Amino acid sequence: MGYRLLDFAWDAPLRMTARFCVGIDLGTTNSVVASTPLGGDAADLSLLSIPQAVAAGQVDSRLSLPSFLYLAAGDEADAYRLPWQSDPPAGSVVGEAARDRAAETPQRVVSTAKSWLTHGRVDRRAAILPWQAPDEITKVSPVDATTSYLRHLVAAWDHVHPDAPLRQQQVVLTVPASFDPAARDLTREAALAAGLPDDFLLLEEPQAAVYRWLEGRGEHWRRELAAGDSMLVVDVGGGTTDLTLVRLTEIDGNVELERRAVGNHLLVGGDNMDLALAYFVAQKLEAEGHNLDPWQNVSLWHACRAAKERLLAPPDPVAAGDANAAQTISVLGRGRRLIGGAISTELRRDEAAELLLSGFFPRCAADERPETNVQSGFQDLGLPYESDPAVTRHIAAFLAGQRATRGSSGTAGSNGTAIDAGAGDAGTCDAMPTHLLFNGGVFRSSLLRERVCGVIAEWAGGRQPGVLGGPEDLDHAVALGAAYYGWAKHHGGIRIRGGTARSYYIGIETAGLAIPGAPRPLRALCVAPQGMEEGSDAEVPSQEVGVIVGRPAKFRFFSSTVRRDDQPGSSLARWQPDELVESDPVQTTLDSPEHDDGSCLPVRFQSRVTELGMFELYCLSTQTDQRWKMEFNVREEGDA
Repeated sequence: MGYRLLDFAWDAPLRMTARFCVGIDLGTTNSVVASTPLGGDAADLSLLSIPQAVAAGQVDSRLSLPSFLYLAAGDEADAYRLPWQSDPPAGSVVGEAARDRAAETPQRVVSTAKSWLTHGRVDRRAAILPWQAPDEITKVSPVDATTSYLRHLVAAWDHVHPDAPLRQQQVVLTVPASFDPAARDLTREAALAAGLPDDFLLLEEPQAAVYRWLEGRGEHWRRELAAGDSMLVVDVGGGTTDLTLVRLTEIDGNVELERRAVGNHLLVGGDNMDLALAYFVAQKLEAEGHNLDPWQNVSLWHACRAAKERLLAPPDPVAAGDANAAQTISVLGRGRRLIGGAISTELRRDEAAELLLSGFFPRCAADERPETNVQSGFQDLGLPYESDPAVTRHIAAFLAGQRATRGSSGTAGSNGTAIDAGAGDAGTCDAMPTHLLFNGGVFRSSLLRERVCGVIAEWAGGRQPGVLGGPEDLDHAVALGAAYYGWAKHHGGIRIRGGTARSYYIGIETAGLAIPGAPRPLRALCVAPQGMEEGSDAEVPSQEVGVIVGRPAKFRFFSSTVRRDDQPGSSLARWQPDELVESDPVQTTLDSPEHDDGSCLPVRFQSRVTELGMFELYCLSTQTDQRWKMEFNVREEGDA
């Protein structure tokens, strides 16, 4: 299960019509497109300036596309017509204008659609967004919203490159490292519907950021990293936080990057910070006699986002001796005497810095864990946002989980369960990353970068981690790294190679006497081990297993990041709750014309990971030549 950094040409076939490798960062709050000519040098990376409506009747180009969808009323969308649209648009607007309309009509604006793709408690193909919008609003599904963003990016690329349509290029689309197979499949579904080529590739976002850093450093990266070092990628985007831990080892003279772990999908990010600032400013306005209504609060949220970026982004006002720099925050008045006017107050830099540092990046001990404050037994079925927004506590929990899964030699125990790497401060210090790679726009602030470095240094007994890269690329690194990844796939150079990051299992209902009110016990059969390489097959040795044909059935799948020694055919009768994580089940009907509906046929299993990262599981009949294929993708686990 390692990444080997080698210098050789990759074996994937080149799309014959491709002139560019295009990297798409489909962000929760902003999307970015980068490219490089396949016939040129890797350093020829560039960003696409994306045409979009910025206001009614006004189109301009930006280096990012806000991931917002405005569901216009009536023929209102015609005022937002784009250069490539000869006919009136079909009732929806994407981009900056859509984001700005959220301040005026939030019930008509879809946001965070990407996070909804991971929410298994709702039907992600159902028209549910905007969430809890009035019944008179025509809603869309998370998949449809994602398709709209990608369709705009495809059209924008084709408009700028009419002689090189995106469908004919080599495309790499990024997803969070923590995306589960269901979220990944839904992303792929949306991408194909939007017009991406059938053979587009998926790459995890933290890994794309690593590629961007490697490309920018050239051969100089070897001066900064050595065998035994470890890299923690801390990616805090607009809506999510992604954590990935990578370790460097030397095997047979080659330096290998071994990904040790991927964190959970954490719904906390820059949007939370903007909302916290808006809440703080609303309290200041209330003290001044202004009680804001819901409409004004949404407007305030957007105003605080812009203020945060100006107050905390470089150049750092502290370094310039202006710690009390301030921004005026204004919202339109709603009262009878305030129509046409505005309500204003100031947000000082020191106020914003204290609020964000204490609330999102507090100093904490290595053994602290995120708080779980449940205020009511009744819970909304909306997005499962983190109850504790403290990113540093989430990092502490993530690193502690990796210490718990390391054996004395840095591997899991012989039975696949965790063995503590060591007790006390020494074990904690040894497990701390030696280097940090930041990603996400919030880390343009030197205050936030320095706070994370300082907290980890405290956990490591004063040893300061090295910081890889600077703040200049944080908004665009993922897209640029994805484009470089596609270029390197055909030209050679540094390659991050690896297999699946998790082991995968199917759930098999055991035979036995029925007990009223009790489900039959389930056992888990390993069908793909950690580290299974792309382009490889595996026979799954096991006793014959029965599969239901001819009627709808639910097939259950599990995965594990800690059972590193399980091999195809390993059967688990029991496991700890944190050892296996159940994925969304596959519900389908396996047809068999030769057998009655509801028959249970004996099968054996064969698994394969394709060159594109698609996991395929075959059920092979032991009685006939029939076989059935189920597939879900594992590349979102970060396996390039």
